[in-house]
Amino acid sequence: MDVDRGASGEAAAPHLTVVLADDHLVVRAGMRLLLSQDPTFEIVAESTTVPETVRAVERHRPSVLVLDLTLTGRSSLRSIPELLAVSPRTRILVLTMQEDPAFAREALRTGAAGYLLKEAAAEELLGALRQVAAGAAYVQPSLGARLAVAGPEDDDSLTAREVEVLSLLALGHTNQEVSESLHVSVRTVETHRARIRDKLGTETKADLIAAARERGLPA
Repeated sequence: MDVDRGASGEAAAPHLTVVLADDHLVVRAGMRLLLSQDPTFEIVAESTTVPETVRAVERHRPSVLVLDLTLTGRSSLRSIPELLAVSPRTRILVLTMQEDPAFAREALRTGAAGYLLKEAAAEELLGALRQVAAGAAYVQPSLGARLAVAGPEDDDSLTAREVEVLSLLALGHTNQEVSESLHVSVRTVETHRARIRDKLGTETKADLIAAARERGLPA
């Protein structure tokens, strides 16, 4: 097999194309600056909404999609299978502030190759990008330990959707507002709310806020 080589005779570094999906301009600017310093990476598109991201991935078929879990007020978690359907070879690295293991578990279950918190150092981000592009999985070590300890069958372990509902309720949204935000029925929100109450004992607004804060969610 032929391999491109530089003047030194060593194999050239792989060329990895990247789509950035994040609705925060500052985050994207920081990513552009970081990746521009490494010739391995080329940012081919940026997006701020789920539909934009699907179109960008379908058009460019990047090596890696760096995906925030919230894009312009909408969860992108449920879009992971669709993104992989339009570009099966694209590897998805979730880069988020959501540190609850339920989000990481659901993202990986639905097809993401990696899960990294935005607090990670620049070197870790670059390493995670290379690792998922090479076909391996990557989970931030501190979060991976929590996943291993919690396990998927813990009685008080919330699903990713339940975490989303908890976060919105803790911020003061009504069941109707939660249903509109997550594109589900009010009855579904009520069901999730009942399960959250059963698992965590959240009877009051103060209980919801406390439970959200324990999981690093805004409240």
